[in-house]
Amino acid sequence: MVKTKAVMIGAGLANMAAAVYLIQEAHWNGSQITFYGADMHGANDGGETGEFSNEYWNKNHPLDNQTGYVARGGRMLNYRTYVDLMDLLDRIPSATEEGMTAAEDTRDFDLHHKTFDKARLMQEGKGIIDGGKLGLNNKDRVLLSKLVLMPDEEETKLDNVTIAEYFKDDPHMFQTNFWYMWETTFAFRIESSAQELRRYMHQMIYEFTQIEHLVGVNRTRYNQFESIMLPLINYLKDNGVTFLDNRIVTDWEFADSALQDEITVTGLHVKNVADDTEELVDIDSDTAVIFTNGSITDSATMGDYDTQARENMEYGISAALWKKATERFYNLGTPDKFFDDRKNSEWVSFTLTTKNHLLLNEITRITTQVPGNALNSFLSTTPITPLGQKDVNMSIVVHHQPHFTSQKPNESVIWGYFLYPRRTGEFVHKQYIKMTGKEMAQELIGQLAKVDPGPNNIRDKEPEILDSIINNIPVYMPYASALFNNRAKTDRPEVIPAHSTNLAFTGEFAEQPYQMIFTEQSAVRSGEIAAYHFTGISMDNLVDTPRYDKDKKTLLKATRRMFS
Repeated sequence: MVKTKAVMIGAGLANMAAAVYLIQEAHWNGSQITFYGADMHGANDGGETGEFSNEYWNKNHPLDNQTGYVARGGRMLNYRTYVDLMDLLDRIPSATEEGMTAAEDTRDFDLHHKTFDKARLMQEGKGIIDGGKLGLNNKDRVLLSKLVLMPDEEETKLDNVTIAEYFKDDPHMFQTNFWYMWETTFAFRIESSAQELRRYMHQMIYEFTQIEHLVGVNRTRYNQFESIMLPLINYLKDNGVTFLDNRIVTDWEFADSALQDEITVTGLHVKNVADDTEELVDIDSDTAVIFTNGSITDSATMGDYDTQARENMEYGISAALWKKATERFYNLGTPDKFFDDRKNSEWVSFTLTTKNHLLLNEITRITTQVPGNALNSFLSTTPITPLGQKDVNMSIVVHHQPHFTSQKPNESVIWGYFLYPRRTGEFVHKQYIKMTGKEMAQELIGQLAKVDPGPNNIRDKEPEILDSIINNIPVYMPYASALFNNRAKTDRPEVIPAHSTNLAFTGEFAEQPYQMIFTEQSAVRSGEIAAYHFTGISMDNLVDTPRYDKDKKTLLKATRRMFS
């Protein structure tokens, strides 16, 4: 199976990781690697609004206002668990800090800007909630402990079991501070996979002792495009890797085999969305095809200050290609489990850019913490769930400033998201998904006003705050939480499927032992596995993955914490 060339379908983190390992561990020349990608941002994105407005996803939804910045999402790092990511970033130079690797850049920034969230949960009438009181009862503790202690070989007992079904006799769980923090830190819903929750409980069990302050969270110096993706792009281009942007692989050519289970890619149908042309790219026997078979930012669309983000109904392009492979072969998973039902995976996020620090300073005053520490989640005071329970209305992240290298000293950038975009705002009485950027800003001011300790209220400054906003970009992401959708273990293909001669799957929709998805860790590791497999490097060389669920000290601390 050893190859001498590689075609990468998808230009996200997983495939870029594979390319780095091919160059550094297999000693390939970059000219042996070609990327086909719809865009160069991947899910670890961030940039000026104008950079995104003309991308494939937004071409049918042009923006009148292209000022300010946008990040469709953002993921928090954790050195203790993200060992493959840090290994990767240690191999490439920082894009912004001379003389540092990208990992040294992040560690240096984090050393001088430690996370300590003082206002993780906030609620009207209570202000800042003491998240240290998890609020678990004995039934909660028993069911959580069963997840933590469930051995890997029994994981399939949770096939097609939602979190709601797992806790069906314990609705109290979903009214605990623990759940509010867990769902908004990791973006779980009660309809999400209990199997995936188990993996998070295994790999993130130490978060029990610090989840209210997020002290285990590490952050990049700037947005994740400039601090993670751009160093990779620069490194790979410097090494001669070919990037073909605005390309969508629409279909496969496979070799026939007697038993119809041997997977050999012989050709790729590629569409150039810039000029609407198509070509057939031949794949010879020396070429590996490394495919990111699903993306949480597929079909994402943007709005602006005066425009809502229109819903793009297109089935995710990477998942559509995955689906075509499953129509030919029977052991490649079930893409519809993740991409056919948006109601359990959709998000709306927003990126708010201001021309001064008025809003930033008001948030600092209300939350009692400086920018860079915050994931603030606002709890409802009335029931808003189908179970008739209170829940989180919205969450915001107040970045250390500047969050973008081109950001002016007087500008601020704040990011937020609505985990349930079909819910209705408390201050703007329409569904979040239908709000303009201005209306989302008004909803945020209303949520802050509810928890403002005074003596003056942020409401008094609303006209000035709105006047300070350069732009606020709503982003609709139909598949943002698709990787958590309820599923069976076999619904994701293995990185190297059985009987595959040249096709590998990478990213968050590829199955790996022990790994939890929605993390840069699992994405990088999948690329690492694919690179090693096709170059004959032993898997013994993979970065060692810690198992905190098997560490007695960690388990003891977590057990004690459950009783807080």
